[in-house]
Amino acid sequence: MSTRFPDFRLGKVLATSFTGTLSERHGDPVERIPTPHRLADWLAVSGLAVESCTTAQLERARELREAIHAAATAAARRDPLPVSAVQIINDCSTQGRAAPFLTPQGNLQWRLGSTSSVEDALSVIAADAISILAGERDGRLALCASATCQAAFFDTSQSRTRKWCDMNTCGNRQKKARFNASNRKNAGSAK
Repeated sequence: MSTRFPDFRLGKVLATSFTGTLSERHGDPVERIPTPHRLADWLAVSGLAVESCTTAQLERARELREAIHAAATAAARRDPLPVSAVQIINDCSTQGRAAPFLTPQGNLQWRLGSTSSVEDALSVIAADAISILAGERDGRLALCASATCQAAFFDTSQSRTRKWCDMNTCGNRQKKARFNASNRKNAGSAK
C-alpha cells in the first residue's frame, strides 16, 4: 500500500513556496515534506532536483523553512527580523555551491554540486529569501488572511492588496464560508 502525501502548494516565489510545505500553521498543521524522499520530490518540482536526501538534511531544510517563515512574518508585520532566523538563512545561503546558468531559451536554471546537492538547493532557497527580505524584488511580503493559515506570501499583484496565500485553497474556503453564512442567514429570516 502506498502512502499518500498532501499535494504541494507551489507558487511563483521559491522561498515562500518553500514555507508553504507546512500549511495551516494556526489550525491543524499539514506537513508536506514529512520524509527525506518528499523533500527531494519538492526540490525536483521546484527546479532543484537532487539524487537523494538524508534525515539530517530534511531537518536542516525544515529549520531553514521555519527561519524564512519567521523572518517573512516579521517583515510582513513590519517588525524587526528575528536574529536567529537571519543567522540560519545566512548560514544556509553560504553553505551551498549552486551556480545560476542561462538556458538557450533565456531562462535561469540552477546547477547543483554533485556532493552536496541538498545543501546547494537550500542555498538557492535562502538566497531567494534574502532577495525578498532585503527588498530587492518588486512586491511586498504579506500574511494570508485565513485565521488558520496565516502563511507568508510575496504579493506581486498590481495593487499589492492580495489577501490569500492561494486563491484556490484559502481564498475559496473563505468565500465558501461567507456564502454559506449568508445562505443560513437568509434561510433563517425567510421563516
